[in-house]
Amino acid sequence: MAWEIGWQRCYRLTLAHVKAGGSLPAGPGQVIVQGEDLGAWIATQRVRWDRLMPAQQYLLETLGIEPAAEDETLGPVRRSQDERWNTNLAAARQFHAREGQLRPARKHIELIDVDGGGEGEQEAVKLGAFVDNSRRRAAKLSPERRAALDELGMRW
Repeated sequence: MAWEIGWQRCYRLTLAHVKAGGSLPAGPGQVIVQGEDLGAWIATQRVRWDRLMPAQQYLLETLGIEPAAEDETLGPVRRSQDERWNTNLAAARQFHAREGQLRPARKHIELIDVDGGGEGEQEAVKLGAFVDNSRRRAAKLSPERRAALDELGMRW
């Protein structure tokens, strides 16, 4: 059975990150390399450890990645669509305030403060995908959501 190319890519990116002196991320959004969230990938590997082939488990162990303990909960809590919208909109506002426009590259990732205080945990938001998807689904957006994006100079 062949390994998925995405798994191989994330493994190689994690390996390169560690070899370059980087530490393993403790959670999602902490280390983004070439558009890949290494923290989220590691959390997934730890949770799905039993589904990995022995060779994959070995490779992860050489990096210091171990299976999740039975009482350990990894992975994000599912958020409502409204919560996700608000997070994406906050990233769009931050990008607009900094750049003066709302035309991020399709793969652009915007880091926003989770607690809003400027010192805490950051979340990686795939802003380019959000803007592109919003543009494609413009007819399905509520008038309030369209207006919020219009305020930021959204090009429909």
